[in-house]
Amino acid sequence: MSALQDRQRLLSLAIFPVLIAIGAVLDMDIFYAAVLGALLAARAAFAHDRKAALGLTAAILAWVVLLPFFHPSGGGFIDDAVLALARCGMALGLNIVVGFAGLLDLGYVAFFALGALSAGWLMSGFFADASVHIAVDSTVGNLPGIHVNFLIVVVAAIVLCTVAGMLIGLPTLRLRGDYIGIVTLAFGEIIGRIVVNGDEIHFGDTKLTSGRHGITPVDKVKLPGLDQFGALDVRPWYWLALGLVVFALVVNFRLRDSRLGRAWIALREDEEVAESLGVPLARTKLLAYGTGAAFGGMSGAFLASFLNTVNADQFQFSFSIFVLAMIVLGGLGSIWGVVIGAIALSLINDRLIPDVLNNVPPKVGLDFDVAELSFGIFGFLLVIMMLLRPEGLFPERRRRLELSEGSGAGETAALGETVSVFEARA
Repeated sequence: MSALQDRQRLLSLAIFPVLIAIGAVLDMDIFYAAVLGALLAARAAFAHDRKAALGLTAAILAWVVLLPFFHPSGGGFIDDAVLALARCGMALGLNIVVGFAGLLDLGYVAFFALGALSAGWLMSGFFADASVHIAVDSTVGNLPGIHVNFLIVVVAAIVLCTVAGMLIGLPTLRLRGDYIGIVTLAFGEIIGRIVVNGDEIHFGDTKLTSGRHGITPVDKVKLPGLDQFGALDVRPWYWLALGLVVFALVVNFRLRDSRLGRAWIALREDEEVAESLGVPLARTKLLAYGTGAAFGGMSGAFLASFLNTVNADQFQFSFSIFVLAMIVLGGLGSIWGVVIGAIALSLINDRLIPDVLNNVPPKVGLDFDVAELSFGIFGFLLVIMMLLRPEGLFPERRRRLELSEGSGAGETAALGETVSVFEARA
């Protein structure tokens, strides 16, 4: 038995108790957490049996879809799961820029802001003098303002953020490394300041934003053939967020295996070599920025409707670092690793710290709010990751081979198999 198979056997034995413990801490249904643990353990144990692996993967997907039925429809866990899925879509978008193309982006919150503003402008009474209603529920059909169907708003948010992403990419075409991060950081801060001070920018009697007062309420989602989503029943929101994540996953996998995806990876590995091989650097970089930004806008529009508000305090620089930490934790360029990292950090931020760890200090005689130390906790986790597993929890195959002992260009026998480093996929 190979070393890789030995590790997979050990992993399959460890998954089951770990998932039960995590489920208990996060207040999940213990039986349902045990089912997931059993499925993941079996999936790891039968990784080399193609038919069994496909069947178990389908069972895991069914588990994800049926999750809301095992928890209260208005309960806190499903609410946190919706937020985790929405952030997962953002992390998959940022992974295209940072993980695939190797372009440091510290201003990703700007696309969250632009996507949310798209929903605020087109799904509320912000423009009180207007009266536009397109494919919306009868409950908002007579309200003043602009009220457009969510699907149309998502398309508008994607277009706006794609254009903005390409604009942010223009100043970085001649820059590399940390300088790209500085420019993107500046762009994120500019958008944040515009949202905060947009109530001072007037177009006639119309303001650009509502400043710190925020735009509220934002219309709930209305999908064709379905009733308008409500605030108490969170299950439809969960399935919609899951659908958006599935869409992001399909696009990520298709792009990764496309000619453009290979150009991004070549750009990440060595920009000068990629250019000498005929990769058009300007177009490739702009497409990475625009595509990644589109997913940020899509998730931003969803969160604006789900949270029922567009508030300037949501668009802080710390949010960009939060999403970037998801990618670092899961593994740069690893699609499934980013999904796991996004869900893990989101549940830690929204459930573990405020609902579990926040009750610990009073029990030991201390008086402070653990939630105020959340970013310190994230920083500590990242330091541990960099020391123990710098490639991330679930690194892409190419990066894992490169970091394995004895691997290099050409053929390698790392992990018990002979694979070309430059042909391995994420």
